[in-house]
Amino acid sequence: MPALHAVAVFAAAFLAGMINSIAGGGTLVSFPTLIWAGLPPIVANATNTAAIWPGTLGGMWGYRLELRTVPRRYLALLAPSLTGGIAGAVLLRMTPASAFSAMVPYLILFATVLFVAQETIQRWLGLHHGNDQGSGRWLAGAMAFQFLVGIYGGYFGAGIGILMLAALSLLGMSDIHQMNGLKNVLGGSINGIAALYFIYSGMVYWPDVLVMAVAAILGGWASARIARRLGRLFVRRTVAVIGFGMAISLFFKG
Repeated sequence: MPALHAVAVFAAAFLAGMINSIAGGGTLVSFPTLIWAGLPPIVANATNTAAIWPGTLGGMWGYRLELRTVPRRYLALLAPSLTGGIAGAVLLRMTPASAFSAMVPYLILFATVLFVAQETIQRWLGLHHGNDQGSGRWLAGAMAFQFLVGIYGGYFGAGIGILMLAALSLLGMSDIHQMNGLKNVLGGSINGIAALYFIYSGMVYWPDVLVMAVAAILGGWASARIARRLGRLFVRRTVAVIGFGMAISLFFKG
């Protein structure tokens, strides 16, 4: 691995780990970097999923107290997360490389729009917290929605956080810390099962996986101190600029 390549992917993964811990959306930095570093898009996507996943463990640990208070019935969302995640991973492997390359700018643009609109969507959904949405019917609907999120997450993944927060809001959850904790568990399940499939199928570029996994963990660990200095708003704006910039550049590249 050339030194410049290693430095670029390490820096991107470190930043992705930090961003995921603060605001989510780190894939919008790490995935395009792998493409610009020369990896084919499908290999870049699989490599990014396998490399960034270890950083989610820190998020789960950070919200361990809140997770203890999550109603047990919401753990039913693990089943569609796992089945959707593996379905999306298989779908990615079946997708022709040329077709996925053509979709990449649109996927990044879609994920960036979701990221930018996250707080607006959450405020809108907050209007519904007073209703009785923890019933079986709402949970069944949320499980169906989570299966679709799992497919998208296993296939590409960027932006699944806001999709899951939207579903949890519709279920009546209002404690953002509980929601983030459960979101990390569900997202970790989606990405974890997809990563295992990618590894089993030989779709990842191991030198980048090893470098990025270490960097993502370090970035998540360092995020608290850095976030206090930069501020959450600065990080969110930076991710948005990077996401839109990468999408536009890949449109012109294509």
